[in-house]
Amino acid sequence: MSWFIKFFVKEGLTPNEINSKFIKVYGDSSPSFSTIMKWAAEFKRGRISLEDDPREERPKSATTPEITEQVHDMVLDDRRMKVREIAETIGISKERVGYILHEELDMKKLCARWVPHLLTDQKHTRIKISEQCLECFNKNKTDFVQ
Repeated sequence: MSWFIKFFVKEGLTPNEINSKFIKVYGDSSPSFSTIMKWAAEFKRGRISLEDDPREERPKSATTPEITEQVHDMVLDDRRMKVREIAETIGISKERVGYILHEELDMKKLCARWVPHLLTDQKHTRIKISEQCLECFNKNKTDFVQ
C-alpha cells in the first residue's frame, strides 16, 4: 500500500485526498488516515525506500553461556524445579528460562521432571553395546561369563 501512497504524493495529492481514494477503492480494508499521513510525510521529506527502517534489536543478555550453564546446573541438581523458581533464583524472566530449557538445552518436561530430549540417542547407544555383548557371547560362549 505504501507504494500507492508514494505514487499519489508524487502526483501532488494531499493525505486527505489519498485517504478518500483509498476508502473509495478499498472501503474498510484501507489503511488508517494516520498511516497515510505518516507515509505521505516521509515521502515528502524525500524518503525513497518503501521498507521499514532497520531497528536495533535488544541483545539477548539473558541467554549468555554463563546463564545457560547456571540453568543447566540448577535443573541437574533438582529435576523437579519449576520454571518460576529458576527465573526467581537467577533473576531473569520465565520466558527466557523456558527458551533456555527448550531451545538451548533441548529439554522438555516429562512427568514433572526436566529430561534431555535426546533419550533416543541413549537408546541407540544401549542397543550398540548390547549387540557388541551378544557378538562376544556368540564368538566364545564358554569364556563369556567367566
